[in-house]
Amino acid sequence: MKHDKKQSLTPAQALLKAAHYCAYQERCQKEVRAKLSEWGLWGVDAENVVLQLIEQNYLNEERFARAFAGGKFRTKQWGRNKIKNELRQREISDYCLTKAMLEIDEEDYLKVLEAEALKKLKSTKDKDPRIKKLKVSRYLIAKGFEPDLTWDTLNKLM
Repeated sequence: MKHDKKQSLTPAQALLKAAHYCAYQERCQKEVRAKLSEWGLWGVDAENVVLQLIEQNYLNEERFARAFAGGKFRTKQWGRNKIKNELRQREISDYCLTKAMLEIDEEDYLKVLEAEALKKLKSTKDKDPRIKKLKVSRYLIAKGFEPDLTWDTLNKLM
């Protein structure tokens, strides 16, 4: 059953639905605004819903940023640069970005970088160590690890 016209929600309905949306998983304001516009709520009404969600603590950018950074690091082994870029795309403030980076323990970060480097070194077939090192460094930098840390790690491992 397909509807040609989406029925828009009243602000009260949208608030309830958005509260459930935020309670299910941490969200950022950009995601909530996109969802509200999907539900047919724009402008002042949408901003009022966002404001109420913040006041009721359903929406908290710092909490979102911390959960996002910690989660992406632990589950996907992303580096700090990739995490920061993803958070910037979600329009997260510099303050929250800084707080999010505190979720990543430096010792764990270096262990993950080394483990990812070793894994990629084993799977890279090139015989020439320079080409191998270059391919592995590109991979690690694409995963968001800082170039200087990447090169230091590779120099230590090879």
